[in-house]
Amino acid sequence: PRIDMATVDSRDNLLGISWVDSAWIPILNPGNVLDYFSERSNPFYDRTCNNEVVKMQRLSLEHLHNMTGLEYILLHAQEPILYIIRKQHRHSPTQVTPLADYYIIAGVVYQAPDLGSVINSRMLTAIHAVQSAFDEAMSYCRYHPSKGYWWHFKDQDERDKVKPKSKKKEEPSSIFQRQRVDMLLLDIRQKFQPKFIQPKSGDKPVPVEQVKKETEPTTETIKQEEKDSTKNSQQSSSTKAPPEKRMRLQ
Repeated sequence: PRIDMATVDSRDNLLGISWVDSAWIPILNPGNVLDYFSERSNPFYDRTCNNEVVKMQRLSLEHLHNMTGLEYILLHAQEPILYIIRKQHRHSPTQVTPLADYYIIAGVVYQAPDLGSVINSRMLTAIHAVQSAFDEAMSYCRYHPSKGYWWHFKDQDERDKVKPKSKKKEEPSSIFQRQRVDMLLLDIRQKFQPKFIQPKSGDKPVPVEQVKKETEPTTETIKQEEKDSTKNSQQSSSTKAPPEKRMRLQ
């Protein structure tokens, strides 16, 4: 006999194991399938059932109807490949409560899952697929403070290599780039004029108003300059040569 189990602790969960005895497979039939199922090495068989009592007393299986308690019956047979055995609790000759079903396919015994186990397994499979999809989608997500979020797929690099590289359009220049820096500095100087000026390095700063007064010419100097200019013009006119005399016609 062979029991396919991942670990010994998996005996608690009978849905994940199977059992087979290869010596019985050639001679398996509806008459001896319960004997095959009642082998001691079968983890699905409960030795406290009424079938074991009937077997020890060498009675027929018809006596199970007159007993109460746990029992196994052959529910369906499709020779030579499929047999279904039911585990049930008998309360009276006419009243029983099904507990579990086992199907034998080509000599291998499995426990049929209940409805709750099927729904739970399908839900776990669906949730796992959805979670895997979310994890894969998050692996393609990128973020940068200046760009924000975008998608970067694995085949994007290959497509970028195949495509011809197009020249990037130059962005229009800003106002700061179009205007010279000295113009901006001049504008700032006119708006915020300094209160003190340092004529030479190492000298003490002088107020701007005092410098302006020193540079502005006085009214007397302006008048003197005007007189000098008029004198110079008169002298230049007096030193000019006399005009040439025209010949008189007789």
